[in-house]
Amino acid sequence: MFSDYRGFAKDHVIVMSAPNGARRTHADHPALPITPEELAECAISLVDAGVSVLHLHVRDAHQKHTLDIERYRTAIDGIHAAVGSQLIIQVTTESVGRYRAAEQMELVRELRPEAVSLALGELCPAGEDEQQAADFFSWLVNAAIWPQYILYTPQDVARFDELRLRGVFADEHPFCLFVLGRYSRELTGELSELDAMLAAADPEAFPWAVCCFGQTEHEVSVTATSRGGHVRIGFENNLQLSDGKIAANNPELVAQFTKTIEGESRRLATAADIRRVLGWS
Repeated sequence: MFSDYRGFAKDHVIVMSAPNGARRTHADHPALPITPEELAECAISLVDAGVSVLHLHVRDAHQKHTLDIERYRTAIDGIHAAVGSQLIIQVTTESVGRYRAAEQMELVRELRPEAVSLALGELCPAGEDEQQAADFFSWLVNAAIWPQYILYTPQDVARFDELRLRGVFADEHPFCLFVLGRYSRELTGELSELDAMLAAADPEAFPWAVCCFGQTEHEVSVTATSRGGHVRIGFENNLQLSDGKIAANNPELVAQFTKTIEGESRRLATAADIRRVLGWS
């Protein structure tokens, strides 16, 4: 699906933003976007900052994580009204302990988003029958929905590569996201985690991106870019600038990154660039 991903990564870096996530609320940061109106306003600023993919979570009336399809449709419509086609909207299927794999897949089949993030361990657990997941992954390719597979450990990466080689994803070069760190106030991602993930499989065999919990987000993002990866930045994983100060908003985190890589050989990919390499335009 992601054709000529090596050539694309040589010339472009994709900046994704995860502006809210499933857990943080306004109590954690007043500029964390939760309502459809806040998400649309944030989307405008993210485009201006150089973001091309918005990783979208929606919440219920109590700011709790939900996979409610109507709430997704309302948020997506609002973002499209604000920025048109300037962002690829990547919806999450994250379970947060509430949703089964069948429910996660049904959401995607009904919503038919442009892009979707899928935790490999949730949709295709190790030791269980792979056929349902394989059928779903094949359907994604046929439906022209861009999947991104979420990997948390080197073991996840090795299994992802083994499934890839067996054709389970119906895509020889599926896109993955390495997640460094965990949902903890104390634990942050480390560069050594990125090293371990890149060593678990041939990183030249598929396109990849990285996100990182905690203040090390910026350092990890810059390093990943130098190694040919793409990045996801935002309040879902981190609230701090590299100097330890709390960022005013999501675009400030992104701007810190784009300013650092300014002048490098890889330019920021636009949503139109990504659609071209996906074969959608």
